[in-house]
Amino acid sequence: MQSLHRRPAEAPPRILPEVVDPRVEALVHELIGRVADKWTMLILETLEEKGELRFTQLSREIGTISQKMLTQTLRQMERDGLIKRTIHPVVPPKVEYRLTELGQSLGAAFCGVWIWAEENLAKVHDARETFEKAARA
Repeated sequence: MQSLHRRPAEAPPRILPEVVDPRVEALVHELIGRVADKWTMLILETLEEKGELRFTQLSREIGTISQKMLTQTLRQMERDGLIKRTIHPVVPPKVEYRLTELGQSLGAAFCGVWIWAEENLAKVHDARETFEKAARA
């Protein structure tokens, strides 16, 4: 398993087709919107690093997420096939969540954002500083 902020193995560059399947485009827009919400990415990263976790463990690891938001995000991720929810038939019920192969591959795909942030941290900081100085002038 590879953490989301570690460099992936080098992959050959892909050439995008001239005509994009509208279903693929719609999925990309959905996924960008979903992972742009910080909770999905935090859940992906937490499950990647910790493995299978119960709801309360996941909530504790993430920290600032509400129970309602965690429930909603987990349901959407399960619907999309990113996580697998396992219900153990015991009293009280024991429910665990883990990443699927699909979830792991999405995390790896967004690993590039971490790499970009590492490589451009100083430039972004400088740009923000320049912007703030100009706004005060």
